[in-house]
Amino acid sequence: MMDELVQELSQKTGLSPDKAQEVVNVVVAHLKTRLPEPLANGLDSFLNGSSTGSSSFAEEAKAVASGFGSLFGKKA
Repeated sequence: MMDELVQELSQKTGLSPDKAQEVVNVVVAHLKTRLPEPLANGLDSFLNGSSTGSSSFAEEAKAVASGFGSLFGKKA
């Protein structure tokens, strides 16, 4: 997934693949500081295509989303 993201960014912006990779790295690093810890920990695995990490990441994302729903009065 990381390679696809870099390639798409490069194509859509005209950035060189090296510059697009730098941008993606900055964004991922920023997300890791802003996401809840369980999601931040699984982000690399998810972006690198690890099926185990992706599954864990997806489960954590669902749990966090469920928590957000309850914050706004929605029952999980």
